[in-house]
Amino acid sequence: MHVLVAVDWHVIWLRVFHPHNVFARALWATIYISVLSQAFGVVLGLVAALMRMSRVAPLRWLSGFYIWIFRGTPVLVQIFFIYTTFNTPSFRFGSVWTIPSEATTGIIALSVNEGAYMREIIRAGIDSIDRGQMEAAKSIGMRYSQAMRRIILPQAARVIVPPLGNEFNNMMKTTSLLFTIGVYELFADADSNYSVALKSEYFLAVAVWYLVLTTVWTFIQAWIERRLAKSERGEELSFRERLTAAWNPTAAWLGVGRAR
Repeated sequence: MHVLVAVDWHVIWLRVFHPHNVFARALWATIYISVLSQAFGVVLGLVAALMRMSRVAPLRWLSGFYIWIFRGTPVLVQIFFIYTTFNTPSFRFGSVWTIPSEATTGIIALSVNEGAYMREIIRAGIDSIDRGQMEAAKSIGMRYSQAMRRIILPQAARVIVPPLGNEFNNMMKTTSLLFTIGVYELFADADSNYSVALKSEYFLAVAVWYLVLTTVWTFIQAWIERRLAKSERGEELSFRERLTAAWNPTAAWLGVGRAR
C-alpha cells in the first residue's frame, strides 16, 4: 500500500529563497564551523604526518596512537566526550561575531577527528614526491624545514588538494552532528521548526541548502585544482600569444611570447 504525502512547497520556497535572520545565523554557524574545523584539521594532520616521518621513535608512536584512537571511534562519541569532559570557552569578536562554547566544543572535536584523516592524506602526498628532491635540497644547504616548505609541500599539494576537498565536503555535512550538543546550525534550525509545525518540509529545505553549500564548494575545488595543474605545466599562452605564434612559426618554435 502506497501513501502519498502532500508536500507544502510554500514552506520550502520560503526557507530556500526567503530565509529569515535566525536561519541566516544557523547557516553562518555551519559555514564557519566547517571552515575552522577543516583548517585546524589540516594543521593537525600536517603535524601528525611530520611526526610519522620523524626519526624519533616516540613521535612516530604518538602519531600512530592518535590515528588509532580518532579513526577507530565514532566522531559522535568524540563530540560527546569533549562536551562532557571539558569546559570550552566562548569567543566574542566585538558585536559582529560570537562563537558560543558549544560551537567551540564542536570545532575542537571535528578538528581533532579530521586531523587523523588528514595525516594519511598529507603523508601520501609527501611520499609521492621523489626522495631525491629532499637530498638535492639538503646538498645546496637547505635545512629540512626549508626544503619541506619550499620544495616538497608545494609539489605535494596537487596530490593533497583533491582528497582534502572531499574531506571539506564531508565536513560541511558532519557539522549536523553538533545539533546533539546544542549548536544552532542548519539541522538544528530545521528540527526546531519541525517540532513546532510538524512539517517534514523543513528537513527537505535544509537538504537543499546543504546541496547549495557542497555544490559551491565543488566549483571552488575544481578552480583550485585547475590552478595547481596550470602552475605545474607552466603558464599557458594567451589567445593573443597563440595568434602571434600562428603568424610567426619561427617565434613559436623558439618559444618567443611564452610566459616565463
